[in-house]
Amino acid sequence: MTSTLSQGTALITGASSGIGAVYADRLAKRGYDLILVARNRERLNTLAERLTTETGRTVEVVAADLGSEEGIARLEDILRTDASITTLVNNAGVGAAAPLLESDAAKMDAMITLNVVSLNRLTRAVAPRLVERGGGTIINISSIVAISPELLNGVYGGTKAFVLAYSQSLHHELADKGIRVQAVLPGATSTEFWDVAGVPISNLPASIVMSAEDMVDASLAGLDQGELVTIPALPDAADWNTFEAARQALGPNLSHSKPAARLLSQ
Repeated sequence: MTSTLSQGTALITGASSGIGAVYADRLAKRGYDLILVARNRERLNTLAERLTTETGRTVEVVAADLGSEEGIARLEDILRTDASITTLVNNAGVGAAAPLLESDAAKMDAMITLNVVSLNRLTRAVAPRLVERGGGTIINISSIVAISPELLNGVYGGTKAFVLAYSQSLHHELADKGIRVQAVLPGATSTEFWDVAGVPISNLPASIVMSAEDMVDASLAGLDQGELVTIPALPDAADWNTFEAARQALGPNLSHSKPAARLLSQ
């Protein structure tokens, strides 16, 4: 169902296909105008035309490479100056499945730039303006490897752990300023990610692979329910709450003036 009530503009990175394209569809139907960002202008234009026809929303496309300083700076300028933007979906990212010792160092550096540096820079560009307007939403696409880093390449897991920790810190800083922050931790999702990572989706058990449509719908339901961290496949939110409570319980003992007795010489 398409909403006729304008929700402002959502800027979505990695929007030409997969998860980003589904977010574009769903947010347009919720009443958002869109700024769609990806490298492939042809795909963006095709998606923009369809969404404008189906929803009547205004859809702008920006062909930019967020793995480059030029691309990041261009998006920073838009996020700082476009007063209509109320939502940022940091979806652009790349993954890898090869073990660290078999990976290409330059490709790992490029992954860090896209998954970490660009996400931080874009968020830092939009956050002050959202605070000024008294509200807004930042959705950061992480991954289950943020809490299960043994599953895939270690650099990839490290970048997604950054996204999770960064989102938790943002929530701590911005929640009282009216800013909603959500970290989404998808499991295996049926997108082009796997081809780029070097593991065809057909190699994975069908029982663990979720469609991009289901993943995004579940994630938006989690946003509506006020979740800071949404794991679309997790059956019981209490499991995450237990995990998080255990993490926070460590707090009082993470810093003391003396080493723990268990580590002192006998």
